[in-house]
Amino acid sequence: MTTSPLIQHQKPGAARREGHPGIALTVIAACQLMVVLDATIVNIALPHIQESLKFSTTDLTWVVSAYTLTFGGLLLLGGRAGDILGRRRVFMTGILVFTLASLLGGLAQEPWQLLAARALQGVGGAIASPTSLALITTTFPEGPERNRAFGVFAAVSAGGGAIGLLAGGMLTEWLDWRWVLFVNVPIGVLIAVLAPMYISESERHPGRFDIAGALTSTAGMASLVYGFIRAAEEGWRDGLTIGSFAAAVVLLLAFGSIEGRAKEPITPLRMFADRNRSGTYVIMLSLAAAMFGMFFFIVLFVQNVLRYTPIEAGLAFLPVTVAIVTGAGLSQRFLPVLGPKPFMLGGSTLVALGLAWQTLITPDSSYAGGVLGPMLLFGFGMGLNFVTLTLTAVSGVAPHEAGAASGLLNATQQVGGSLGLSILTTVFGTASREEGEKQVRLFMAEASPEQKAEFARTQQLPAPWSHEVLAHGIATAFIPAIAMAVLALATAAVVIRVRKSDLDALAGTAGPTGG
Repeated sequence: MTTSPLIQHQKPGAARREGHPGIALTVIAACQLMVVLDATIVNIALPHIQESLKFSTTDLTWVVSAYTLTFGGLLLLGGRAGDILGRRRVFMTGILVFTLASLLGGLAQEPWQLLAARALQGVGGAIASPTSLALITTTFPEGPERNRAFGVFAAVSAGGGAIGLLAGGMLTEWLDWRWVLFVNVPIGVLIAVLAPMYISESERHPGRFDIAGALTSTAGMASLVYGFIRAAEEGWRDGLTIGSFAAAVVLLLAFGSIEGRAKEPITPLRMFADRNRSGTYVIMLSLAAAMFGMFFFIVLFVQNVLRYTPIEAGLAFLPVTVAIVTGAGLSQRFLPVLGPKPFMLGGSTLVALGLAWQTLITPDSSYAGGVLGPMLLFGFGMGLNFVTLTLTAVSGVAPHEAGAASGLLNATQQVGGSLGLSILTTVFGTASREEGEKQVRLFMAEASPEQKAEFARTQQLPAPWSHEVLAHGIATAFIPAIAMAVLALATAAVVIRVRKSDLDALAGTAGPTGG
């Protein structure tokens, strides 16, 4: 009888087991880890997915883009849903959608099935990820406790990529590529079970959903990306290629019109009024466009040309993670003193140099001589930019709009990465097709009768001729990536303007404020 009054007066939506902040933080961080590492854990498995489901190299990019497009396109809508419907409820919904999609993706037998599952994963991630960060503010009181929680969340976000590379390598090599998706299922179910036990529901806020804005922006970007990938395979005069670009123009114009009239737009256009903030969005879009392409093509090179195992490929990318973390730590320390511009200029320059170095890749390039050096330059340059862009995006923004400003930056990164990868893939496809014709002629002149008979049966060039085609396509694809990095550099030089007051604001936002 003594417990009845406590049960009767328990706050609606309260956690069934309150008073366990450590477990609550573990649940929230586990969600973020799962969403963050899912981009890299699948990257390492791409060559095995390609072989198993018979993807072409250009179509293989959709395994990455199907996730990032829906994730980036619906990210702001997911954050709005948490505010209106309750963050814990939306958090659990996103986790369950993500978990179901992971199961379906692991069971895929056809390319379209995997791509549909990856798109659904992106939907789940877009619902769960923004609410996981917001739940920290409602679960932990302002002050040292919340600051420590933000620190754990940031560490998980930063380290998720490296964990994904290693986990993807181990699962692919020791089990099967399908386990890079299956591994999410038990984790997702456990998070969904523990969330209502240890995390309380947030207060709901009135508001409206900008469904039309979210759908037109996502569909418009998907059409644009499809147009580039289609052009890589069928050419620029193909009817579907032209139709895709036309649909993209119509949908993106409709998106701009909707956002201009909406009372509560998914993308507040006023965020672009500040030149520094607009500049950060352009820089992030440009750098992400180059970054997604770099990871995609180097994964193919180290596994298909250097013949690395998946675990070796995962380990090969760890120095990039170290370089990113080093650059981010350096910028975070000196940003309040020097301001963002030196880090944007220096970081973008290093990224451009790293990409220029990667245009020299040949089938004879070794990891130490042709891959590691440019990746370290690239990673350190990206590290200098990540913290800088994030803090500049939210500097000077009203507290109630900080989430929209940082969320828009995250969405820009995801969508820019998808768009950049599709552009690089178009260049890769054209260059590979031309080099392939050249290598076929060389093959027919040099190959043995047995090799010619096998080629007639499979229509696939064996090594070393196939390595020449892949390396030439990759090296050529990095040329437009350099242009993307140069665009970031030019934006940093011309658009970004920093005053003393901006430095003071950055100093105040360099970390969560104590209370």
